[in-house]
Amino acid sequence: MNDQIIGKAKANQAIADTRKALDDIERDIAHGTRAYVLGPYLSPRAQTKIGHDPVRSPAATRAMQARLEEAVGLAAAIDLTVAGKGIAQLQALRPATYLGKGKVEEIEALITEGEIKLVIVDAPLSPIQQRNLEKAWKCKVIDRTGLILEIFGRRARTKEGALQVELAHLNYQKSRLVRSWTHLERQRGGFGFLGGPGETQIEADRRQIQERVAKIERDLETVVRTRGLHRQSRTKVPYPVVALVGYTNAGKSTLFNRLAGADVFAKDLLFATLDPTARAIRLPHGQKVILTDTVGFISDLPTMLVAAFRATLEDVVEADVILHVRDVAHEDTEAQSADVDAILSDLGVRGAKAVMGADGAPFQPAEPPTPLIEVWNKADLLPEHIHDQLQAVAANRAAQERPALVSALTGEGIAALLQRVEDKLARGTTNYLITLEPSDGAGLAWLYTQGEVLERREDTKGRILAMLRVPPQRKDRVLQRFPEAKER
Repeated sequence: MNDQIIGKAKANQAIADTRKALDDIERDIAHGTRAYVLGPYLSPRAQTKIGHDPVRSPAATRAMQARLEEAVGLAAAIDLTVAGKGIAQLQALRPATYLGKGKVEEIEALITEGEIKLVIVDAPLSPIQQRNLEKAWKCKVIDRTGLILEIFGRRARTKEGALQVELAHLNYQKSRLVRSWTHLERQRGGFGFLGGPGETQIEADRRQIQERVAKIERDLETVVRTRGLHRQSRTKVPYPVVALVGYTNAGKSTLFNRLAGADVFAKDLLFATLDPTARAIRLPHGQKVILTDTVGFISDLPTMLVAAFRATLEDVVEADVILHVRDVAHEDTEAQSADVDAILSDLGVRGAKAVMGADGAPFQPAEPPTPLIEVWNKADLLPEHIHDQLQAVAANRAAQERPALVSALTGEGIAALLQRVEDKLARGTTNYLITLEPSDGAGLAWLYTQGEVLERREDTKGRILAMLRVPPQRKDRVLQRFPEAKER
């Protein structure tokens, strides 16, 4: 048995060493690649003309310079050498190249002058647009989706994360098999005398991709079932789930480490965290909860990534309390918050802020909202007068909507945040006074697994009196075992 454990540890270490070696190679390649980041954004007039909906696409309301800097940050997240950046303000989108002819020629001159090997276009390009730009600029071109997929591929550490990234990447590449390379036009011979001309290379590649996609989807179904079993086991041992969500680089992992005393990788990078992490923590009065850290959201998050990571985000959908972590020191904090709310709504999370329906009216969920606390993080980066102003704004909000101003780095406001979480979990609960015989140790231990024991003492006869706070879904279970329990 010990030999098996040692063998598994050595295998895991070998995998980690291999991954590190590959990371070093990728980093060296990236450092040697001169990249240009282009932000082709529709002008406000053009957005109005085509009917852009700012509620469903909050990124469109963000300042162009801020959007470009975010794209530069994405490039830095995979260690590319950004040799230049620029904004192209568009009046219309061109089907062939996304940009106008003049802008394509202008960028071509910059590429030649700067010896650029890679152009990152901060927009979703169609396969044809990507191919035409590569021909015009004579260098590799990737769009926003491709860049985010590259980052996710670099960050994935668990088997599940790697599978999800590969699935999204294959679905992305499948749509890009449009004879980008000459070998895709070749034909393979048929089988036997009646085989005919056979399939083209592009058809063979597409078939192989589809077969791999099907296998990954089967593997992920196993992951979903496993997660479901884990969730069922948590339901039997009633630990509420508190999920951290937020825009990428809002400080979720730093806050997770502060709350859980963990050492999850946390760095000032976009998408520093990809694989989900969970830890058990205790609230001020001793209640145990499961705290989960999740992948950060971002504006215009590719739909295929939302779909691929839906299994990972199931803990958010099923959470008892959601902590929406915001970087209040960021200039675009309001737009980032709107992006997160839109994605949460798409995931079906009931705690998300209301979004407009097709008829223009606010969409009202059928179920009661999941308790959500806005965590205004990075208070340590705020000027003193802004810090005091935000503190006053938070204090003037209604108790149930009051945000928590914190610094995950220094620990400011953490105690108050934990108290807020405890208060949210207490909503809808019922307190019962339960009397147990001194010999009923098993019953007392059972109470600790079913709710929060607020108080425990002995009466004059030596019996144990326990005040138990019970969540709604466990009231019947407690009353079935202790029918004499008195509601308080």
